[in-house]
Amino acid sequence: MVLTNARVGELLHIEKVRGHGTFRRRLLECGLVPGTAISLSSVAPLGDPLELLVRGASLSIRRAEAAGIEVKLVAAERRASSSTRAEALQVVSEIRIPS
Repeated sequence: MVLTNARVGELLHIEKVRGHGTFRRRLLECGLVPGTAISLSSVAPLGDPLELLVRGASLSIRRAEAAGIEVKLVAAERRASSSTRAEALQVVSEIRIPS
């Protein structure tokens, strides 16, 4: 599935980053590399941008950019309103993805 189909609070594993040239390189430099565990923290009221928790840092990307990122669902977290950013960070840091 692509990142735009994910729900707030879900824990995801990046499978592939599509795109060309500097666009793809910028996403990779921001930490969105295959094998990385991420969490969708929030979505803006009009649906754009998306806020991600990537390696302990918050990253906001456009929905169009998120459409080029293929992810795999690792776990569905409790609703975002019942979890704190610290809890989400701890869960993401504890995920071990087999290689």
